[in-house]
Amino acid sequence: MLHFLNTRFEELLGSFLLAVMACIAFINIIIRYCTNLSFSASEELTVNFCVWIVLLGTSIAFRESSNFTMNLLYSITHGWLRKTLYFFGVICSLAFFVMLVYLGAIEVIDEIELNVSSESLDIPVWLYTIATPLFSALIIVRILQRTVEDIQKQNF
Repeated sequence: MLHFLNTRFEELLGSFLLAVMACIAFINIIIRYCTNLSFSASEELTVNFCVWIVLLGTSIAFRESSNFTMNLLYSITHGWLRKTLYFFGVICSLAFFVMLVYLGAIEVIDEIELNVSSESLDIPVWLYTIATPLFSALIIVRILQRTVEDIQKQNF
């Protein structure tokens, strides 16, 4: 079970969030059609869940080594230069997501301290933004997993 979660966690959570977004949109359409009113929280929920899904998709891309890369220079090099470019890319990716974890955590802490609430549902905003540092940490784990696997297989 743990192996399954390690290899399919992002897909499970992403598909659940997508199903929730579809249900919310469907309910909003029915309410709008039947009553001429709008379920105002639907936009708030779907936009934030969409951000979560993007971060989960990024994690999947790094896990499967299908992330977008600028590999023109990388693909024409060989040997030590190719390894250097590979590790440079890994270090840059790690640095970006470490900063995203750090800055996302600062944002969450600020929102908790300031007691910021959402406009439509009046729930704490940090419940939405906590996904940024958490999923960025997951992306860091996936980058490291892929790097270890590439080193073991000499896949540069």
